[in-house]
Amino acid sequence: MLKPLLFVSTIVLFGITAASAPGPEPQKAAPASASDQKNSIKSAEKSQARAKELYGQDCAICHGNTGDGKTDLAKDMGVTLGDWTDSKTLAGKQEQELFDAIRNGKGKMPPEAVGRAKDDEVRSLIHYIRSLAKLQPVAAPETPAAPVVPVAPVAPPATN
Repeated sequence: MLKPLLFVSTIVLFGITAASAPGPEPQKAAPASASDQKNSIKSAEKSQARAKELYGQDCAICHGNTGDGKTDLAKDMGVTLGDWTDSKTLAGKQEQELFDAIRNGKGKMPPEAVGRAKDDEVRSLIHYIRSLAKLQPVAAPETPAAPVVPVAPVAPPATN
């Protein structure tokens, strides 16, 4: 009779000890190393370089190298394209709206096939297009011209 009681009390004692023992602390995320940061920067640079390449191959023919939309092909097609060098042009456009227009095409604009550009490349292309407004030089504010003050003509000296 004593053996089962000892056995049960041992089990209970181990259970209490295990429950009160502190468990392993959750691991904290290691801070990003300089190597990880360099890789991230290189990845972003490669992504933007690919976006610029895609733009040059597939978009610039109609939208122009600068994104102003003033190309001969656009005129010949009879379309008026937005001027992406003006930040107001895309200000109200959501990323998904632009993604859908690029991926599926819109109006006379052909779609960008998945085999030609992956989804993440299309997203990088959208960021590149949005950056076209930032790449333009900012026009200096016009300064008002100084008022012109008429000068009275000088009379020639009198001769005697």
